[in-house]
Amino acid sequence: MASRPLSGARPTLEDVAAVAGVSRATASRVLNSSPRVSPEAHEAVTAAALKLGYQPNQAARTLVTRRTGAIAMLVSEPQAKVFDDPHFGALVRAAASELSRIDTQLVLMLGLGEGSHGRAERFLRGGHVDGALLFTPHRDDPLPSTVRKLHLPCVFGGRPWGSLRGLYTVDNDNEGGGYLATEHLLSLGRRTIVSVSGPGDELSAQDRLAGWARAVSAGPDEQAHLTESGEYTREGGYLAMNKLLHRVPKLDGVFAANDLMAVGCLKALREAGKRVPDDVAVVGFDDNPMVAPHTDPPLTTIRQDLEDQVRKMIANLAVLIDGGSVRKREVLPVHLARRESA
Repeated sequence: MASRPLSGARPTLEDVAAVAGVSRATASRVLNSSPRVSPEAHEAVTAAALKLGYQPNQAARTLVTRRTGAIAMLVSEPQAKVFDDPHFGALVRAAASELSRIDTQLVLMLGLGEGSHGRAERFLRGGHVDGALLFTPHRDDPLPSTVRKLHLPCVFGGRPWGSLRGLYTVDNDNEGGGYLATEHLLSLGRRTIVSVSGPGDELSAQDRLAGWARAVSAGPDEQAHLTESGEYTREGGYLAMNKLLHRVPKLDGVFAANDLMAVGCLKALREAGKRVPDDVAVVGFDDNPMVAPHTDPPLTTIRQDLEDQVRKMIANLAVLIDGGSVRKREVLPVHLARRESA
C-alpha cells in the first residue's frame, strides 16, 4: 500500500512518487516541467501532487537542481514603443500565459537602450534566471554577440543581425509574407503596387520588403521610387503614404509591412479622396486582433501567429535548459487573412 504523510506533516516528493506509483526521479522530472516524461507519468504525478497538496520547497529545489524557476524576456525597444505597439503586448501576454502554465516565473526587461545592455548582461550572468527569450531586432544591438559568450540557454524571437552561429531562433516567414501580400494584390488586377516598409535597421522589415520586390520584379531604382519607410508606426505610415501619393499618383495597391502603418495609410488615402479598395487596395502584416478587424474598411493582412511563435520559443528553451538539442533556426508559416481592404 502506498505510504501517506503523517497527519499534519508536509507531504514530500517521496510521498508524491509513492502515490503516483513512479520513481522519485520521475516525480521530480514532472514537477520540474521536464519534457522527458511520458504523458501517463505526468498525469499520475500531477494527480498525486494535487491529492496530497504537495508544494515544492523552492529554496531547496533551487539548491539541488540549480534552477531558479524563472525565465527572462528581454525586449530591446523603448518602453513607450512596447506599451503603444500591440505587437509587443501580444508577445508579452503569450509569454506570461505559457510560462504560467508550466509554473515558471516571467522576468520582463524592457527599454534596453544605450547604457542599459551592461546591466542586462550582468543580470543574465548572475544566475537569476534559467534562460532567456530575446527580441533584439535592431542592427546595432549588442545583445546577440553578448549572449554567445554567456553560458545561459537563450532563444531569439526573429532573426538577429550578424552571424547566427551559436544562436537559436524562431522566426516567422517575413519574406514569404511580403510575397504573399503582393501576389494577392496582383491577383486583384493591381499593377502599380507601392510598399510602405518598416525600419531599415530591422531584418523583419528588410525581409518583408524583399518579398514585395520579388513579387513585383522591382529592380533597385524602381524599389527606391515605389517604396517609403513608415518606421512601423501609424504616423510613419501616414507620412509615407502621402509621399507616395505625391510621387506615384497612379498607384492602385499598397503593401504596408505592419498593421499600424496600414492604419496610417488608410487615413492618408481617405484624406486624398481615394476609395479603399475601389481605387486603392491595401494589405497589411501581423493580423493583430486589436487592429486589423477594426480599421475602416477592415484590413486584409498577413497573419503571423505570435502565440505559436512564443510557445515554440519556450518549448525550445525548456529543452536547452534541460541539456537537450533543438534546431538552430525555425521559420513558421504565415497566411493571408482576407477582409474588405483588398
